[in-house]
Amino acid sequence: MRMRTLLTSLATVTAVTGGLALAAPAASGSTNVTGAVAAPLADPTVAPGGNFDLGVWQLQEPVGSPGSPTTISSARLQGANGFQDSYFYTDTRDGAMTFWAPEKGVTTPNSNYARSELREMNRSGSAANWSLSGTHTMKATLRVVSVTSNVCVGQIHLGTGGTSTKPLLELYYRSSGDIVLGTENSPDGGQTLHTVGNVAVGKTWSYTIGVSGGNTINLTVNGSTTHYAIPSSFNAYKQYFKAGSYNQSSSDSTTKGARVAFYGLTVSHS
Repeated sequence: MRMRTLLTSLATVTAVTGGLALAAPAASGSTNVTGAVAAPLADPTVAPGGNFDLGVWQLQEPVGSPGSPTTISSARLQGANGFQDSYFYTDTRDGAMTFWAPEKGVTTPNSNYARSELREMNRSGSAANWSLSGTHTMKATLRVVSVTSNVCVGQIHLGTGGTSTKPLLELYYRSSGDIVLGTENSPDGGQTLHTVGNVAVGKTWSYTIGVSGGNTINLTVNGSTTHYAIPSSFNAYKQYFKAGSYNQSSSDSTTKGARVAFYGLTVSHS
């Protein structure tokens, strides 16, 4: 496989997990964010687990029984011969780890929208569940291949600590090309939207989302960084990362939806 890791550049981080950064098509087209991403080449002949370290992720797909979507364990995702299907696969043209979420699909009990999405795990196989203290970061290089209306491509989600099933934040990509950060106002709900960029559908871009100091959200989109305060009502909650295609529209269609291709995905904690 033609790939090399970028993790050696993160020598100051005490724990780095979650994948290789891979080659992406050149960013171009209409955009008001700046910056370019250079990365190694992916192998288009292997499953996503052959190009990405999926040892710290499990996959949720838009199939299964009502209210109980199918999940694929980290053990099944790993390696060149790891799991892939029509909802999660390697694009044989460029090696992208690709997620497909149709408008009609099995959803979780707390959502009306289908998803093909990774959920952060620990190496041990337990669910990731980290505190807001310290520094926690997820980096991605991606392109939205197609979207009906709106798709969430990255999240920091609430874990244990209370009864809320809300995210701390969601990063959306809209069919207009707008990239929008949604920050939750409290664990009880309510979301504030922040437009942070615009990239044409099909063009490559990058994001970094994370938290630091226990009270600050850090977002970088193609090199442009913004910060947001975390309300103290979230202090009791642990957190975890999610990434993929969490479609934000629903209908009876199995052909309309959101397809998202990732060329790089890493998480780190320190």
